[in-house]
Amino acid sequence: MTARVLVVDDILANVRLLEAKLAAEYFDVVTAMNGADALEAVQRTKPDIVLLDVMMPGIDGIEVCRRIKSNPLTQHIPVVMVTALDQPEDRVRGLEAGADDFLTKPVNDVSLFCRVKSLVRLKMLTDELRTRTNGDPLRMLGPDGLGESGRGRILVIDNRTAVAERIKTALAGRHDVTVAVDPQQAFEAFGQSEGDFELVIVNLDMEGVDALRICSQLKSVEKTRQTPILIIVDPDDHQRLLRALDMGVNDYLIRPIDKQELMARVATQIRRFRYTERLRTSVRASIEMAVTDALTGLYNRRYLETHLGTLIDHAVNRGKPLSVLTLDVDFFKSVNDTHGHDAGDRVLQELAGRIRASIRSIDLACRTGGEEFVIVLPGTDLQTAERVGERIRKAVAAKTFNAGPDSHLSITVSLGIAELASVDDTVDDLLKRADQALYRAKREGRNRVILAAA
Repeated sequence: MTARVLVVDDILANVRLLEAKLAAEYFDVVTAMNGADALEAVQRTKPDIVLLDVMMPGIDGIEVCRRIKSNPLTQHIPVVMVTALDQPEDRVRGLEAGADDFLTKPVNDVSLFCRVKSLVRLKMLTDELRTRTNGDPLRMLGPDGLGESGRGRILVIDNRTAVAERIKTALAGRHDVTVAVDPQQAFEAFGQSEGDFELVIVNLDMEGVDALRICSQLKSVEKTRQTPILIIVDPDDHQRLLRALDMGVNDYLIRPIDKQELMARVATQIRRFRYTERLRTSVRASIEMAVTDALTGLYNRRYLETHLGTLIDHAVNRGKPLSVLTLDVDFFKSVNDTHGHDAGDRVLQELAGRIRASIRSIDLACRTGGEEFVIVLPGTDLQTAERVGERIRKAVAAKTFNAGPDSHLSITVSLGIAELASVDDTVDDLLKRADQALYRAKREGRNRVILAAA
């Protein structure tokens, strides 16, 4: 793994030492000797991570961190405070300013690279998500920015009851805390949680339980993979701490636990989790908008054109049938002209619902234009597709449509059906035959299903 690292320290020897260590691991290193230069370097070089000394003249590291994290364009960049100070209140000040982690001088090489690599991986994920959203971070985050919106949902896994209760009591004023005493209870808690948890706290020193295996399982299961993990570890348990960080654990607390540091680290992890979840939600929404019709929620023409060819190839390769059904609302123009476009939109939305209720989950329903729809039926021959078409036609005609207050309209549809005829059939061939059958249905009186000629 490589990345661009900004090293900030007012002592040249410290800068050169970190620069040499990181360069030896093939990191691209940028340096700054004071707070003002650091802020300029962040804007100019766009680093993947900042290693920031706390004690500097002028603008100190705490203020530099606060400014980085308050800027929407840089707040996603991980900041690690590098300091000779090791008092809990100093760490709390840094965490409250938005720092992602701390390293204490003299910096241990293994801790340095584990921290840098872990945070860089998170940064790369965030960058990818931000790129796909193609939007303003402030717009995505809403008015609360990175601030906590409501109480956090935390799961504490610890079979030492006294320790778990102390953690729960410390956090209860700000967060909703659930305690699990073993792995089975922990995973059951995830299944029962309505909104899922935003942070898991795991005590590495549980009695008779391999806590690292719990962390591994949490990172291996899709439902819990993105949930941050904060571990509690003894000060001399370096080996298990490094193994935990290497497997993806997000943060740690050293015993004895300081309440203020616990609160600050919990707030940091929940804040970061909410940020990345909003990004993921935005990505999913963008993908859905690209392939679905906004009015009906069915797939759009672009999705049909992309996937129908693949479905035809699968059918040909496996020797399976495939049918395509085209549907058009009869006299739909008169609905818009007489009752207005809002009424027409409501009719189309209700029609989409009746189509969904009449087909299987593996079938592909698309709105391809105004009142035109295409339904792809994998593994379905012409005779079965005809029965599906009749089911849809009857579902539409059997019940009036609610087109607005005191406006109930009788609607019918015409359908044309074509079956995959040969290995040489293309998307255009199949759709053309189905359309020709649909035109026949229109000419012969509407409200009927017509099969395409072989």
